[in-house]
Amino acid sequence: DRFHGVWPHWLNGETGRVQPFSRYDDGGDLVETSFLVAGLLTVREYFLDGNVREKELAAKIDRLWREVEWNWYTRDGQNVLYWHWSPNHGWQMNHKITGYNECLITYVLAASSPTYPILPEVYHQGWAQEGAIAEESGAYGYVLELKHHADPEKGGPLFWAHYSYLGLDPRGLTDKYAGYWDLNVAHTMINRQHCIENPHGYEGYGENCWGLTASYSVPGAVQYFEGRTDEQPPKGNSEQTGYAAHHPALDLGVITPTAALSSFPYAPDEVMPVIRHFYENLGDRIWGEYGFYDAFSQEYAWYPKRYLAIDQGPVPVMIENQRSGLLWNLFMQNDDVQRGLKLLGFESPHFN
Repeated sequence: DRFHGVWPHWLNGETGRVQPFSRYDDGGDLVETSFLVAGLLTVREYFLDGNVREKELAAKIDRLWREVEWNWYTRDGQNVLYWHWSPNHGWQMNHKITGYNECLITYVLAASSPTYPILPEVYHQGWAQEGAIAEESGAYGYVLELKHHADPEKGGPLFWAHYSYLGLDPRGLTDKYAGYWDLNVAHTMINRQHCIENPHGYEGYGENCWGLTASYSVPGAVQYFEGRTDEQPPKGNSEQTGYAAHHPALDLGVITPTAALSSFPYAPDEVMPVIRHFYENLGDRIWGEYGFYDAFSQEYAWYPKRYLAIDQGPVPVMIENQRSGLLWNLFMQNDDVQRGLKLLGFESPHFN
C-alpha cells in the first residue's frame, strides 16, 4: 500500500497492506518513507553499474523513488510538509514537519525529487521556520547551533543525530543555519556528559555506559519520573516493556545501546569503551543472536530480550560510515540528491 507514492508507518510484511499505527494514522507517513527512500537510493547507487540483475534492481528503485509525491504533502501548496495523509481521514493528524529533530532528510529528499519536488521556500519557511530554527544553546561547553524542541539546553534523543545521517553525510555539510557535523558531535557529547554526571544517581551510568534515545522502556517509568504516580517501577521485571523517547530532560534510567553505538563516527574514542563494556562486562544480559538488545536498566534490573529494528539498523550503518564512509559516499554521489541539496543552499565536499 502506498498513498500518493508514500508508504505507511507500519505495513504487514506478509501482505504489504497498511497496518494502522494509530486511529487516524492509516495512510502515508512521509518521514518513515524518507528513511526508506534514503536507504533505497544508497542501494541504487551501489548496483547502478552492476550486472543485468543488479541494474534491474537499480531501475526498480529509481521507479519507486520517482513515484513518491513529496509535494502532495504540502497540503494544497503550503510552505511546509505534513507528516501524514490518509484516504480515510485526510489531514486529520495535522502534523507539520518542523525542525529541529530527526526529519531533515525528509526535506532534502523532497527537494531532490526529479518528479514531485518541493520549492526551496517549503524548507526555509516550513522546516527552518523562517530562520527561527537557528537558536544557539548547549551545555557542558558544547554548542547546539539549532533549537532542539525536546530540550533546548541538552538536546533531544540521540536518534536525531542518526536517522537523517545514515546516508546524508554531515562531514562538511553546512547551510545558512548550521554546520551539521559540529551539531551532531555536540549533541552526542552533551548526551554522554549528562550520563557521566548522572544527576538522578542511576546505577551503572558512566563513561562506559551512556546513551539516551527512543526505545523500549521500564513500564511505569515515565509516570513515576513526571510525578504522576508515587509507585516506583518494579525491579527485575523484564517481561513487560513500555516505550519512551529518552533524552536528558526525560532520563528514566534506561540505556539504549544504539544511542552510543550509532554515534560512533561522532566520538569514536568515547564510543569504543562503551561497546567493550556492553559486550565484555554486561554480556548475555544485553547481548543476543542479533546483537545488543534494544534497551536495559541496571537501576531497575530490567533486561528485556527484545529488539527494535529501527534501533538495530543504524548501528552497523554508522560503524561502517566511520570505517569507510561507504553509505555516506554512495548516497551523496546521487545526482538528484546533490541537485536538491544545492537548491536548498547546502554546501558539501561531495559536490561535483
